[in-house]
Amino acid sequence: MPGFDWNDLRSYLAVARSGRLTAAAQKLQVDHTTLSRRLSALEHALKAKLFDRSPSGYTLTEQGQRLLPTAEEMERLAIAAQEMVGGSAACVEGTVRIGAPEGFGSYFLAPRIAALKSLYPELLVQLVAASAVFSLSRRDADVVVSVARPPAGRLIVSKLTDYDLALYAAPAYLDGHAPIRTAADLTGHSFVSYIGELLHFPELDFLQHVAPGGATSVESSNLLAQLRATLAGAGLCVLPAFLAGEEKGLVRVLPDEVSLTRSLWLIVHQDLAELARIKAVVKFVKDEVAAARSVFRLP
Repeated sequence: MPGFDWNDLRSYLAVARSGRLTAAAQKLQVDHTTLSRRLSALEHALKAKLFDRSPSGYTLTEQGQRLLPTAEEMERLAIAAQEMVGGSAACVEGTVRIGAPEGFGSYFLAPRIAALKSLYPELLVQLVAASAVFSLSRRDADVVVSVARPPAGRLIVSKLTDYDLALYAAPAYLDGHAPIRTAADLTGHSFVSYIGELLHFPELDFLQHVAPGGATSVESSNLLAQLRATLAGAGLCVLPAFLAGEEKGLVRVLPDEVSLTRSLWLIVHQDLAELARIKAVVKFVKDEVAAARSVFRLP
């Protein structure tokens, strides 16, 4: 095809996934004018308009949408060829980005990364611990731990574990407020919770299950911020057992009446699942969770 450059498809994919020229240019480590020129060259070679451009970003046209699965398949084949010919298909090296909820990522996974690195010194681990939705198709992460099972797609999904949550407070809060003997006593108490409109997963809307009429005194999109506020006496908070169990300054409230169970799912894209570095990380996470199963459940 006259004028067609295979490399321009990388530019197309980067912009399609980010929706912004500057973000895609940064990821590809080129300036935005170079990236814009590559997109124009690709559109000229294909004789098709791939993007609608506006001040708010780049969106795929109908023709751009039709190109997406073909470009992603070419990307997958290119990655596989690089791994196989370069020799890294059989050895664990390179970069793996793990996306995980901040509680699991920061409290459980981060302290274990050193053990993973000792097994595979040539592996670079990028841990993104955040309350966010990670898109594997956009390559936000290579391995994702999620509180929600994803819809059907070109994904390999396995259940990591169930985990329990309970209601906790600091002694300073409990000492300064009305006693809590039954669930009915929760009325009138203050809670630390998520910001409703910033909640990405309905599975995390704990307050609606524990105290639907409860009033929040502190709201945060970050679970660790909620933990710190609770430790300081800001209110009652629903916390995962694997996190709260590490904190000596918390008291479990209504242990016989209030408990919730949620699940963690491990997700990888089919295109990357057979790479040695991905398989090694997946196995490590599964093994660590299995070995520490008891910390995720309440007694």
